Amino acid sequence: MLRFIIFVEKVMTMKKRFVILVLDGFGIGAMEDAGAFRKTDKDASTLGSLLKDYPDLYLPNLEKMGLMNAYGKESQRMHFNEEANFGRSALQHSGADTFMGHQEIMGSVPKDPDMIPFQDSIDRIAEHLKENGHKVEYLERDGLKFLLCDDYATIADNLETDPGMIYNVTAPHDFLSFEKEGEIARLVREAATVSRIVYIGGEQTTLDDLMAAVEIRQGHYIGVNAIASKSYNHNYQCRHLGYGVEPDRQVPTILFNHDIDCVLIGKVADVVFNKSGRSFSCVPTDGVIDLLKKALNEVDYGFICANVQETDLSGHAESHERFKEVLETVDRRLPEVFSLLNDEDIFLIQADHGNDPDIGHSKHTREYVPILIRYGDMKKLRLGTLKTMSDIGATVADFLNVEAPENGTSFLKLLEEQKQKA
Repeated sequence: MLRFIIFVEKVMTMKKRFVILVLDGFGIGAMEDAGAFRKTDKDASTLGSLLKDYPDLYLPNLEKMGLMNAYGKESQRMHFNEEANFGRSALQHSGADTFMGHQEIMGSVPKDPDMIPFQDSIDRIAEHLKENGHKVEYLERDGLKFLLCDDYATIADNLETDPGMIYNVTAPHDFLSFEKEGEIARLVREAATVSRIVYIGGEQTTLDDLMAAVEIRQGHYIGVNAIASKSYNHNYQCRHLGYGVEPDRQVPTILFNHDIDCVLIGKVADVVFNKSGRSFSCVPTDGVIDLLKKALNEVDYGFICANVQETDLSGHAESHERFKEVLETVDRRLPEVFSLLNDEDIFLIQADHGNDPDIGHSKHTREYVPILIRYGDMKKLRLGTLKTMSDIGATVADFLNVEAPENGTSFLKLLEEQKQKA
């Protein structure tokens, strides 16, 4: 019966899409528990820092959608819009993480992983790999150990995030295929309890390149510096495996089961499982917007989610100048996206966490994220503060008439009622 209802709605509606644009790392102020996560972050505010550095920052399209309303303050050039549809969301997942943030958006219940050095997991991981028929060698550098599996895949700490949060599997793909590396990574995932296992690699790189990129951090963490390893240089590939994540209960898989289009663009394509295969990795912001426009021209009924990663990368680089430039690029190109929307489409802009470029470190900050909505002629929607970004995934499912993901509460009824008032 549910499939019949979806079929009828597809036939009767020319275009009906739920579209999310994630401005990665674009937080609007520290959550109350941010100081407990990291003491320095109790006053973090990505948008606040940008406005302090650039009082004349002007993002007219984001302003019109209610950015300053969601932020709760006006700036020198940007003001509240009484007709805007806005809210904000807390992060339900622990800390502030792009991977877990997107799993939360897609309807997963965040589970608390361990944060432990690879040294504390190495024996358990090595044994699990051996039990499953893989060759495993222990390598050592300055008293710290890491693993080499099947002659080419290194297994060690991830050096680009909070210590003990992620383990990396890194391999030169001219010698060990991405698929074979993935088999190793999935076994590491089974044996490890940290937030993520990331398997990465590229072509035209060697094991010697990886060994030359091994570094030690804080005396307890050892890993391969991804940039120094040359993995990014040629045909880079990357996948993330999360702790406790059940893709079958997330929006993309649910939509696939009902033959509904689901298109993931940018960083979200790397971190969210999308059974339909319509996933497009892309980093440059203009490229992400181009792919989003292409998807809007091709998809009549379904879900599109695009992630602008360069905002987050600017935060990691502690570059408020670059962050500002990326936001201006997005804002300038929003009218191109608006022109492809119709009255039946829901278009939502949000972030997944903060990444305050002025906080004094290069890591994510635990902040509330803005929720800005465009839905036909709807005006003056006040969404308030969501307890979890999973409410968005639940609303996507409700909008497209499929069963809800495992987490979140739909606010579609509120949107429909407000739209009818317009």
